[in-house]
Parts: sequence; structure tokens; C-alpha cells
Amino acid sequence: MTLTDVRNILTGPDDSATQYFRDKMSNPLAKGMTPIVDDALADAGAIKAYDRVMGAYKSVPLVPDVEANLTTYVLEKAIDGIFLYLGREEAAIRQNPVKRTTDIMKKVFGAL
Repeated sequence: MTLTDVRNILTGPDDSATQYFRDKMSNPLAKGMTPIVDDALADAGAIKAYDRVMGAYKSVPLVPDVEANLTTYVLEKAIDGIFLYLGREEAAIRQNPVKRTTDIMKKVFGAL
């Protein structure tokens, strides 16, 4: 993290830190979560069901080709959700002094 990053986080929108971490951590999070999501989808039978649906879809003449990956889709939505809620909490911390529960939060966000 550079000093410019820090300045942009402090002076930017209410979800600046969240957007910074989304940019830096989305790929590592997806990589770490992939085996967990794969296992959960397999255990739930979602992968087999998805494969059956896609097999039936592709057997229909004249339909456009669809390149979709269930695991990738679920990962994208999960990461979107993580950062959505993280951004909401960040905004609440910036706007509401009561949410600043640590000394560092009070020091950093109290100065804004």
C-alpha cells in the first residue's frame, strides 16, 4: 500500500478501503475459496444438475453457445456479497462514531 493509496482511502468515498481491498484481494479470495465452493456445489448435487441442464440446452438446435462455469459464477457472487457488506460496514464506521470500536478506528476516522 502506497501513501497515495492511504490518502485516497482516507479522503475518498465511504467505501474507499473496501474498493481498495476488493481490487487487491478478489483474486486471492477466489483462489482460496474455489475448493470450498467446488465441494459445497458437489455435495449439494448442483454440479450434476447444472451439467444435466447444460447438456439438454446444448442438444437444442440453433441455440447460442453458452460458456458458463457454475463454480466461477458462485465465486463471483460470493465475493460480490462479501465486499457489499464490507462496504456497508465501512460506510457505517465512517459516518457513525459509535461504530468506531477500536482506538485505531477512533484515531483514523475521527480525524476526518
